[in-house]
Amino acid sequence: MLSIKDNIKKTNQQIADTAMSCGRQPDTIQLIAVSKRKPVESIMEAIKAGVTHLGENYIQEAIEKIDVIGKDSACWHFIGHLQSNKAKFAVNYFEYIHTVDTLKLANQINKQAKKINKIQKILLQVNIGEEETKSGTGIEEAVELANQISALENVSLQGLMGMPPYFSDPEQARIYFKKMAAIKKEIMAHQFKNVAMNHLSMGMSNDFKVAIEEGSTMVRVGTSIFGKRD
Repeated sequence: MLSIKDNIKKTNQQIADTAMSCGRQPDTIQLIAVSKRKPVESIMEAIKAGVTHLGENYIQEAIEKIDVIGKDSACWHFIGHLQSNKAKFAVNYFEYIHTVDTLKLANQINKQAKKINKIQKILLQVNIGEEETKSGTGIEEAVELANQISALENVSLQGLMGMPPYFSDPEQARIYFKKMAAIKKEIMAHQFKNVAMNHLSMGMSNDFKVAIEEGSTMVRVGTSIFGKRD
């Protein structure tokens, strides 16, 4: 069984190979190691092996771990469903929040960020597969929501996050990744203020290669690094 260090090396190599094969520079793709439900020891091992970006899904669990590991030990990304009443904690602990899907949540994040004089980086979560079981703004609403968020002074919209339906054959996810890239392009064309659109957070352990081919700049990889969740 490969160690976490070996898994990270292998994943980084796959990211680099995929990038080069489609004419992209490997350093334009950020590996986010998804550490939800993983112990502090495993996360420390990943950091020691060179991981600089970590993704967590649950606020309470994340706070407990970040308090031990240290906020400055990595760039922390919140990638789980975020309730408005937990926005304060997300703003205090995370550099990026990937899962903003309503103006109400964006307003709450803006309010909390203002209190601590922070510009909070966020991504707009799009329900790209239009699945009832998944969070995210509708495809048709994404541009208008980006426009509304652009008026908020203490948030900086950095891009989009999406998760296609699960397919055993990752090639089937390609159409959804293409759709994400098209929405990003459409929002960029509007040139909203405070909207950078630098990032497409898409692709996980099973489909990140296809996501990179379609323009992903952040891949969220858990299983391939830490093994299956207990």
